[in-house]
Amino acid sequence: MKTYIPRLVERAIEKKMDLVGAVVVQGPKWCGKSTTAKRFAKTIVELQDEKTFTNYSAMVSTFSDELFGGERPILFDEWQTIPKLWNCIRHEVDKCDENGQFILTGSATPTEDKKRHSGLGRITRVTMRPLSLFESGESTGEISLGALFTDTAKIKGNAGLNLEKLIKTVCRGGWPRAVTVTDDKGIDLAELYFNDLIEHDITAVDSIKRNPERARKILRSYARNISSQASNRTIKDDSTAADTSLDEKTFASYTNAFRKLFVIEDIEAWSPELRSKTVIRSTPKRQFVDPSIAVVALNATPEMLKGDLKTFGFLFESLCIRDLRVYAESIGGKVLHYRDASGLEADAIVRMKNDEWGAFEIKLGANQIDEAAANLIALRNKIDTKYVKAPKFLAVLTGFDCAYTRPDGVHVIPIGCLRD
Repeated sequence: MKTYIPRLVERAIEKKMDLVGAVVVQGPKWCGKSTTAKRFAKTIVELQDEKTFTNYSAMVSTFSDELFGGERPILFDEWQTIPKLWNCIRHEVDKCDENGQFILTGSATPTEDKKRHSGLGRITRVTMRPLSLFESGESTGEISLGALFTDTAKIKGNAGLNLEKLIKTVCRGGWPRAVTVTDDKGIDLAELYFNDLIEHDITAVDSIKRNPERARKILRSYARNISSQASNRTIKDDSTAADTSLDEKTFASYTNAFRKLFVIEDIEAWSPELRSKTVIRSTPKRQFVDPSIAVVALNATPEMLKGDLKTFGFLFESLCIRDLRVYAESIGGKVLHYRDASGLEADAIVRMKNDEWGAFEIKLGANQIDEAAANLIALRNKIDTKYVKAPKFLAVLTGFDCAYTRPDGVHVIPIGCLRD
């Protein structure tokens, strides 16, 4: 029996099960949703099984009393394969009027249906992502993101990652199956995930037949623009360099399908009140849910990336964003980005529900820390504190070496030291 890797999202699942009747655990395929959800369930319905799918499809169509037989909470794994199940569960939640009755997992967002109730007040969602470095045991966890919002003391810590290990970690990704084997096997598993995505899932998500080779080209173009604010037109034009028949409608169909599969996960822009009249750019920053998707799309290898640290820098930023999202959401926060017309930027803004915030610049090497710290201080000075709270912290996320606090108050934190 494989050892279960505890997940930070468990706290959110438990909390929401105490609030509403049903919780949907959504996220990309292979990220561990089913394994984690099963820990909260007393009855498990696996709809991937053909016989189970057939039986439950029939029960949903007749609203059979057997539909919700079994001890609760009941887990419906891959619920989106029977979309009508949603309204049945909503109705049952209303009927029993008790919290924590059902758990649903889904690796795709089903096609919109006007007859599907929103589920407001009865069903809520939790997003699960691949493993962060802290969850996979590759971050020491000496520095807590949550503590940065409350503790003004200087920080310290030592990352356990060197450049070679960091590159392999990015190539392998945070897929639970991949982190339990050797790095080389993990990289092979990431490629299997990618191939399954473009050869099967891209069509299965909404039953619209799509070309795997075209899907590969679009993801490759997306990967070439990762960690940037490239426009949809830029990404499309990059794709059409090798596919002149790709029009805007078709391109949108593919990218929307990748979003439904939780593969593409762009970062929204943060728009605070500023002292100046500088225009803030609202274009989202392009990202995947895991950096390994970009690595495979680019046909990159650890050896290639070791010789091309500029490209690896963008992939490293993607790794950091993945981890920041996992950590921020586990403490009730959200990750955004900032860039204005003057070129001033912050790669990640972690904003809490009480509007407290902290800013990160992400730089692989130590030679960029001074510039990154200066950018963060410039951003802090631009914020109009009559309307927006001053930042609780400013930090530069780096690849390796030690954590410390600079004389100007900016923290320097290796990603291999960070946790929730």
